[in-house]
Parts: sequence; C-alpha cells; structure tokens
Amino acid sequence: MKVKDTMSKSLVCLAVFILFLFGSLLYTGRIDYRSSFSLFDSPLSKATPCFTESEPLKVYMYDLEMKYNVGLLKGSHYNAAPVTIETLPEWPKYTGLRKQHSVEYWMLASLLYASNDETREAVRVLDPESADVFFVPFFSSLSYNTYYRHGNDSEVKFDDQLQAEIVDFLRKSEHWKRSTGRDHVIPMHHPNAFKRYREKVNAAIFIVADFGRPPPTVSNLRKDVVSPYAHVVETFEADDISDPYESRTKLLFFRGRTDRKDDGKDRQQLKDMLSGQKDVVFEAAGISGKGVNESTNGMRSSKFCLHPAGDTPSSCRLFDAIVSHCVPVIVSDKIELPFEDELDYTKFSIFFSRHEAKKEGYMLDQLRTVSKARWLEMWGYLKNITHHFEYQYPPKKGDAVNMIWRQVKHKLPATKLDVHRNRRLKVPDWWR
Repeated sequence: MKVKDTMSKSLVCLAVFILFLFGSLLYTGRIDYRSSFSLFDSPLSKATPCFTESEPLKVYMYDLEMKYNVGLLKGSHYNAAPVTIETLPEWPKYTGLRKQHSVEYWMLASLLYASNDETREAVRVLDPESADVFFVPFFSSLSYNTYYRHGNDSEVKFDDQLQAEIVDFLRKSEHWKRSTGRDHVIPMHHPNAFKRYREKVNAAIFIVADFGRPPPTVSNLRKDVVSPYAHVVETFEADDISDPYESRTKLLFFRGRTDRKDDGKDRQQLKDMLSGQKDVVFEAAGISGKGVNESTNGMRSSKFCLHPAGDTPSSCRLFDAIVSHCVPVIVSDKIELPFEDELDYTKFSIFFSRHEAKKEGYMLDQLRTVSKARWLEMWGYLKNITHHFEYQYPPKKGDAVNMIWRQVKHKLPATKLDVHRNRRLKVPDWWR
C-alpha cells in the first residue's frame, strides 16, 4: 500500500512539473498560443477544483524583531522581541488600503498557528535543516504604506533602512547563501513594496499581486506566486435567494477611481461609454467610508461586476466581486490571476481585451447575450470557490493563505532544479 501511495504521489508531482514547464514556455513566449474569445453559451462543467493530498510544506520562519512586521500595527517605529502566538495582535478591522495588501500578516499568522491538523498546507519547523522553504516575515507592503506612501523624507528613509537591513541580514544567512535565496519566500504584495532593494533579493519566491511594476528579471510567473487582494466588502453569506438572476436588477456595476496610471487610464474612456446606459452603474468614487457599503449593495444587486486595470493589471475590485457572487468582467491584456493552475476562471468570469472593451456597445451587447442558465452556473461556481479568497485566523482548509502555501509548493520542483544546478555549474544557463 505504501508503495502505491508513493508511486501516486510521484506521478502527481511529475504531472505538476510538466504542467509548470509548459506554463513557463507559454509565459516566456517559446510557445505562442492565444485563445479566441469564449462563446458565452458553451456548456460549463460543474466540477470543482481538484486537490491532491500530500505532506504539508515545511517552513522555517526567521525570527525578526517586531519592527519588521507586526510592530507596524502597533505604531510607528515600535519594536519588541520576535512575535509569538501569545503576542500576535489581531489585524485591525478598518484599515483601508492596508488590508488589501495584508497577505504578509496572514502568512506569518498561519505559521504561528499551533494546530498540526490535516487542514494545513504549511507548518513551521524549528530546525532549518528540515525545511523545504524559508519564510522572511518582513511586512514590506505595510512598511511602504506606513512610512513611504504618506510619510515625510525621514519616514521614507526609514522604510529604505528596513529594506537594507533585511537584505544585509539575508546575505549573512548561511541558508540564503546555500541557495542564493531561491528557496526563500518574501511577501511583496503592494506593487511598490520593497521598492528600493527588491533587485537584491530577486532570486527568492515573491508573493505578489501581479507583475505590473517590476521587470521580468526581478519578478515573473516562473518563480513567483500571484496571491489575491484581501477583499474590502463583506462576503455575501446569505446569498440563498430563490431566483438570484431576477433579484439582481442591474446588468453591470463599477465603482472606483478613474484617475489611474498606465492601462488604468482606460477607466475614464469606459466611464464615458458606459455612464447612463440602461441597467449599468458606473460611479467614479473611492471605496472608503460609506463607499464600502455602497459598493457592497451595488455588487450584490448586479449580475456582472466590471474589473478594468488599476494602476497595475489587478485590483481589489475583482475579489470584492467574487465574494459578492457578482460575475467578474475582467478587462485586461496581461493580467495574471491567483491559483490559476487549480481554478479555471472562465467558469466564473468573462474576459474582454482592452480593444474589445473600448469598442462602442460591444461589451454590453455580449453581456446581454449571456443566458440565464449560463449566468446561474457561473453564480453557483462563484459560491463554491469563494472560500479560496478568504484570509482569516485561525486558517481554514482551502482558504487564501493555505492556497498560497500550495502555490509555493508548486514552485519547488523548478526551485530545487535551479539550486542543484547552481551548486555545480561554473557558467549557469550556458544553453541560452
């Protein structure tokens, strides 16, 4: 029986690695494949994502003083001994933008969680020699939002100082030297997190929101993990209406800022096209204060929720739509999505290229052709996968933080290959 189990696990690992290599070739352009626009009335499978059982990932977490992580929740420049399960503060309820990029907190908290039950995708080990990966508990996104984004020059320099200290600490670490950082995990969810020194640690596995800011030499799909934003609106727990299709009286909903950068500039053009259209709500406003309630009500009363690019290809709005069970309408040419090797987003989302979305009348015409039966299937699928986008403590099986650790595990075959080759080759990647 044990032999069969071992063979099964080996076959699963082999399959994952083959899929990973194929995905890498697609991403790097060595295979050119582009799918055409999906037919809206094609049948949908009711299958749920396939999960295989395996041993939890063994993670060694560096003991860093609180000023690098949870101390940022206690006030500027607060410091104390490394956090423990007893000293872990709760995440504040009202934190706006800080909450969206709070993945670093939930990853740390999950490793402090004492239970070793079967729901865990990753467990903390105290012996670094037994670790699969090394976690660096530096809250780079929170540091940016605390010191850099709204700070004066001295505060900006303090954020830079923290980054420099982390880089110095890692470069002195024997564990970092052994792999040149390839088996280290560093959250950098905010697009400007670790802004000054990220190139110094770019061999590590980054936990990111997307690849809109850093160059491919620093962050890319081959080594890094795309993770969801923490949603701002409350999850629609009571969505058990007998006819949800008819109860959602609006066709399309959007509420957000239109003064964005790069591809996000499309938002103003979309506003000009969509404002005033029948069954469409397009509001140029921020999602703060009472705006959260207005966004919550708007998403829960609409069949589709628009997700154009923000300052980078992704934004929190997509995940607000998912937990509101409002079918996302994603407008992007280059967005990367969380957990996409396990979740098929075409089962619960609709995609338009930027060109298609800006064609007068095209997007609304296409949305109006979606049958009630098709929409109900997508709505039902959304309800089944919402838990994969929940950050919480204690962690639960299949929630966002456990899914992220699964994604880290999926990167390990290529990571180990790089580590082993790097130890012996004098001229790395000679074949390029």
